[in-house]
Amino acid sequence: MQQYAPTEAAQATGLFPSAATRRAVDDRLTEALALADARAAQGSVTPSFDRAGFNQVLAAFDFATPRPLEDVLPWVIARLEDGITHLTHPRYFGLFNPQPSFPAQVADRLTAVFNPQLATATTSPVPVAMEAHVIRAVAARAGLPDDASGHFTTGGAEANATALLCALTRACPDFAEYGARAFPGAPVLYVSKDSHLAWLKIAHQCGIGRARVRLVGTDGMGRMDASILEAALAADSAEGRIPVMVAATAGTTNAGMIDPLEACAEIARTHGAWFHVDAAWGGAVIASPFRRRLLKGIEHADSVTIDAHKWFATTMGCGMFLIADPALLPAVFQVSTTYMPSNQANLDPYVNSMQWSRRFLGLRLFLALATAGWDGYAAHVERSISLIARLRTALHAHGWKIVNDSQMAVLCAVPPSGGSTAREIVTRVVTSGEAWISVAVFEGQEVVRACVTHGQTDEDDIETLVEALTAPG
Repeated sequence: MQQYAPTEAAQATGLFPSAATRRAVDDRLTEALALADARAAQGSVTPSFDRAGFNQVLAAFDFATPRPLEDVLPWVIARLEDGITHLTHPRYFGLFNPQPSFPAQVADRLTAVFNPQLATATTSPVPVAMEAHVIRAVAARAGLPDDASGHFTTGGAEANATALLCALTRACPDFAEYGARAFPGAPVLYVSKDSHLAWLKIAHQCGIGRARVRLVGTDGMGRMDASILEAALAADSAEGRIPVMVAATAGTTNAGMIDPLEACAEIARTHGAWFHVDAAWGGAVIASPFRRRLLKGIEHADSVTIDAHKWFATTMGCGMFLIADPALLPAVFQVSTTYMPSNQANLDPYVNSMQWSRRFLGLRLFLALATAGWDGYAAHVERSISLIARLRTALHAHGWKIVNDSQMAVLCAVPPSGGSTAREIVTRVVTSGEAWISVAVFEGQEVVRACVTHGQTDEDDIETLVEALTAPG
């Protein structure tokens, strides 16, 4: 049988070049990325993109003829410069995606070179121990019990899905084996109508169905109404359904609002439901001794979601799942197979979490915390909030109405009546490239939403945004 033989050139180059070539490319790449980052910060937040032209050039990459990496890299860098909204721009006031900290970027380079597989502590004892150490530190900072633990996730959706699986398994141990049909009635979870609606996808993924998500009404200020929540649980219980989880949000996406955590915890406890806090963005306020009080009640949570890739400013995607009683995790995720080198409950990540093969995500936050400390993150959080306060004052002086009463770094504002609408203003500003903001709906009203997450946004950037927002239409 004839075998395929690659050409000598293909064997000698491409995937595994010499050490000297790798060093040369790496040095040039470091310099090129620094220059590209500087250009992006000085340029348009929303660069132009010629889709037709790009697709034509992209089609030429037929992968039949190898190209030198040194030639491909400049092309990719240039296309990224003109082909994305620059989340790393200091005037990106959009969603919760920040400029990543430098230690987190360094962590990605380290992880890429060593490429550890964190499925087991047997194969990667140091990375697994480092991640566990960071998780325990974050859990302790949030006020969870001394033995609280958890793990890193790909993001908030995975962490929240993990919480629901834990809630379902605790409520009905047979769920792990037989799924939702093991329940004597339909299992139900409760979230605010202003929560991150990934919960609908999560309910689908976990097998209970989207119809089992109760979107609880708010109090007129973007927070889950505890009285409506209590009534919903009571009604479901009376009709034979099983309340399995109450998920409160600490920092809603639209407006940065915090549900009444203590009241939600009490209601969940009364009905025997799991109490989860989705603090994907707002959880970073635990770094600030002054702001930690905003999350009073989070210490009562059975589990917590915090995204390191949001206000903790690591690279994407890097979430955290924290659990007060980690002994439950093996009951949810335990699996045994002969080809894995170990099967240690509460130690091997693959038997305590959703992922199997897993990247060393925790190094990003480890390096950042090690070099900045909690005080450094506190300063980062306080600075963001201070800049939003400056924006609030400036817009109020121009006749705008601030509609969200958030004490975090996100603002929802309505322009003066008689002028351009919120949507028209956002379209104009984003098209100009001066800044990136978004339209949101807060309590039924369209608003201009702005959030500060960039660690190097300054007062001049705020002034530029104010000028763009208040310019004549």
